Amino acid sequence: MSYQKQKQYYNTNYYINHPTVRLIDEDAKQIGVMSIEEARARSRQTGLDLVEISPQANPPVVKLISFSKFKYQEDKKKSLEKKKTKGGDLKEIKMTPFIGDGDYQTRLKKAKKFLTTGNKVKLSIKFLGRQITRKEFGYDLANRFTTDLEDIAQPETEAKLMGKILIQIYAKNEKNKTKN
Repeated sequence: MSYQKQKQYYNTNYYINHPTVRLIDEDAKQIGVMSIEEARARSRQTGLDLVEISPQANPPVVKLISFSKFKYQEDKKKSLEKKKTKGGDLKEIKMTPFIGDGDYQTRLKKAKKFLTTGNKVKLSIKFLGRQITRKEFGYDLANRFTTDLEDIAQPETEAKLMGKILIQIYAKNEKNKTKN
């Protein structure tokens, strides 16, 4: 089964079936309450479309605008709303217990970047081959990561070993959330 986007449909021009409407022009200035015939006549004079914005209102609100321009404005509003809701995802940082210092610093910077943009960070330390016999190195690495992030984040969970992967989740400190 395919996922289909839910699209919003707007009644336009002769598909508007209300006897009286509240007419608004292109610049969002209210023209007034009038019959639908008067609104259609004004639409023909200006060469613009009638678009029903709020059918639930009494009387329904109709805007005098080019339909393509109206659709563009609506899409722009939706994309701005989408941008504002960014963040809050769970980002994963992967390491091995015997990671080099340069690689560790790179992953630490990436984790700080994720945390400052409002995301949570999942630290995954994968034990390869016989490294699983030295679990204490993984726990030491998780503790080091926690101390390096303590100024901006705190562990949300304790470090847990799941199979051959040691997992710990970090969230931004509550103190820092109020400052930003």
